[in-house]
Amino acid sequence: MKPMSVFILFVAIMGGTLQAKETPPNILIVTVDDMSCDSVGVFDCELEDTTPHIDGLAREGMRFHYAHVQTGSCYPSRNVLLSGRYSHNTGVEGFYQVKDTQYPHLVDLMKSAGYFVGIRGKVSHSTPYQPYAWDVDLTTLDGEKQHIKDPESYYRSTQRGIDLAAKAKKPFCLNINISDPHKPFYAMSGKGQVVDDPYVPSQVFSAEEVPVPGFLFEHPEVRKELSHYYSSVRRADDCVAQILRALKESDQDEKTVVIFLSDHGMPLPFAKTAVWYHSTRTPLIIRWPGVIEPGRVDKEHMVSAVDLMPTLLDIIGMPHPEGFDGRSFAPVLHGESLDGRDYVYTFHNENSGRNRSPMRSIQSQNYGYIFNPWSDGQRVFRTATTGTLTYRAMEKLARTDADLSARLKLFKHRVPEELYDYKNDPDARKNLIDDPDYADVLAELRREMRLVMKASKDPLLEAFDRREDAAFVSSVISELQAEADARRKAKSAKPGNSKPTNARPRQQNQNLFKIVVPETVATGEMLHVGIHYNLPAELGEQSFHVTLKDARRMRVERKVQANAGKGVMSIAFQIPKEMKPQDLSIAVFVGADYETNLLHKVTKPIRLTAVEGE
Repeated sequence: MKPMSVFILFVAIMGGTLQAKETPPNILIVTVDDMSCDSVGVFDCELEDTTPHIDGLAREGMRFHYAHVQTGSCYPSRNVLLSGRYSHNTGVEGFYQVKDTQYPHLVDLMKSAGYFVGIRGKVSHSTPYQPYAWDVDLTTLDGEKQHIKDPESYYRSTQRGIDLAAKAKKPFCLNINISDPHKPFYAMSGKGQVVDDPYVPSQVFSAEEVPVPGFLFEHPEVRKELSHYYSSVRRADDCVAQILRALKESDQDEKTVVIFLSDHGMPLPFAKTAVWYHSTRTPLIIRWPGVIEPGRVDKEHMVSAVDLMPTLLDIIGMPHPEGFDGRSFAPVLHGESLDGRDYVYTFHNENSGRNRSPMRSIQSQNYGYIFNPWSDGQRVFRTATTGTLTYRAMEKLARTDADLSARLKLFKHRVPEELYDYKNDPDARKNLIDDPDYADVLAELRREMRLVMKASKDPLLEAFDRREDAAFVSSVISELQAEADARRKAKSAKPGNSKPTNARPRQQNQNLFKIVVPETVATGEMLHVGIHYNLPAELGEQSFHVTLKDARRMRVERKVQANAGKGVMSIAFQIPKEMKPQDLSIAVFVGADYETNLLHKVTKPIRLTAVEGE
């Protein structure tokens, strides 16, 4: 039986079971977009009155001091949040759809438990593919799309969602996603010009009064941008006020668990699309009337977005499906203490432009270790934050300012490994990777990160283990980028898209080799690959890099064999007995390395089946 068939059977049984029980609480998940944790008043914001209504929610519930999302990019971050799985286990590592999912999402789980499930905003970012099976999209009301920066519209959307659930005679699970403080900021266009904005925040902050984060620098343009950012934070708080007003006016306020958080840090350099402490720390607040004692602050446990789905299922009393990477922290909501909550694992893979800059990080309460396999001194980090006033100011000042020149170099190229004392250096200004006084901390964090990578089958584990082999690590990143480029080209080639898809010159000679593989293979068997090659004499001996890849196009094993002239070579891969049925593929390139390869080919899917009787 296929995994999704098993899941459908599971939810059908559980749906009937839960309907027979007492009605579980409603669930209201409220997110803000691109808001740093320390922009919220109760999370020690240096600027007064940024978030009075979010602060009020915290006083009525519980806030987590050490909460993180998994990644500093919206699309993959939200998919982790609503799946309970790391990006490398959902396939949603960037800004693209994944159609052939084999795991349940929040929508599936909550609907199976008898909930009415609705969403407002970030609809395309919140599921692996679209359209998904939400009961209602509250972004459009009565045929009119609601403006993403209009606080009043969030009242209307929330009210409509609650009313529709009541008509369906079901508890509701609403995911209301606020656009602010995502760019464009209040009264600022994408190019930094001040523009008319009808949706005025209840308080507008000036450039003179805003704090400048320690990971940035003093400059009039930076202050200007931050003033618009903090004004947008206040407008996000205005939206929260409207959402809570709609809930309060219904008769469901005391029957609803409210969960509030941000999808990652502010959309400025050194914050968004990164894995530093301030990049992924999120202002997680949970209010559960009658269960959570008001005003509680948890400074004991490290929790993260991947834990939300398991926790939600415990809140509503539903068993967990297999495959979660996260673990429930529901006992903490009841005042209990949990062991094994000393670290969180975070990552970045790909930006919205399909540029691969993978990062991995493990954080404790005091320290953080980062592995940047893409960093080789030559590759350049690409991110939306380079379009900001702050980044342009940094580029200009770096020409004459040595400190900012070093910061710009770090931003653009990073270094392979980083280690920070976040307790004393939350802005990640001093890399301690080579400091002998921190050798034990470094060894501990490397060890803990490897445990998570191995347990979650992170495809970058081999690169981490061979991090001293720069050529190998670089080849891994080159392959990942090639696959991202192929996705972009495939999308461009679809009907109606006029963008040209020009093949690289070195790919034009398709006759250098041909790959022969079987249509199917069984677990525990050998997969035999035949390669018929015909290399012109002037090429001499060349290396054939033959890679077995899983359904996510991630490397399982690679073998390299050198040949010259014309002939047939045979490569065999042992398929692990414990490997789950899926589509495999073989990728082959010929040449010294991927960057200068003469030809690269990937086979059609090879169906992996389970041995009969297993």
